[in-house]
Amino acid sequence: MPSVQITGTGQLLELSRRLKTAGGPRLRANLARRIRRAAEPMHRDLQQSITGLQITSQSRRAGKRGGPSPTTRPLRAGIAAAIRISVRTGANPGARVWVDPSRLPSGVTMGVVARLNEGRLRHPVFGNDSRWVQQNAAPGWWTKTAARHTPRMRAEVERVLNDVRNSLT
Repeated sequence: MPSVQITGTGQLLELSRRLKTAGGPRLRANLARRIRRAAEPMHRDLQQSITGLQITSQSRRAGKRGGPSPTTRPLRAGIAAAIRISVRTGANPGARVWVDPSRLPSGVTMGVVARLNEGRLRHPVFGNDSRWVQQNAAPGWWTKTAARHTPRMRAEVERVLNDVRNSLT
């Protein structure tokens, strides 16, 4: 699963150097806070996108057993909780919205997250390797949401950089 990163190697690096020489930890904290705020709408939308994702499966045949899942581990809520924002103001400054693999529920890998983004998840039935099922979802919960937010986020970070640059000169 690719992460979304807003970086501008030239402008952000030059601004980072100027922040260091200006010696302003308060200014650096302000920059980080404003860049984080620019990424928060994408973060929220990605969480809403995965929690609202409808996952369907093949219908059960007549006479087959079925019913609600015996597990209490909600997949979509666990993935939503693993979506993070990282802001850097040091050597490689920028913002990144990503899925943290260490925060995913146990048994859920980045491959599961990527397959959900593709719209097709194939898995064994309750861990039984001899019986597999396929579940479908609308593809692009991550890519479409990120593509929709990236131009706004990039413009907002650019505006923040211009404000900070003007305050340094």
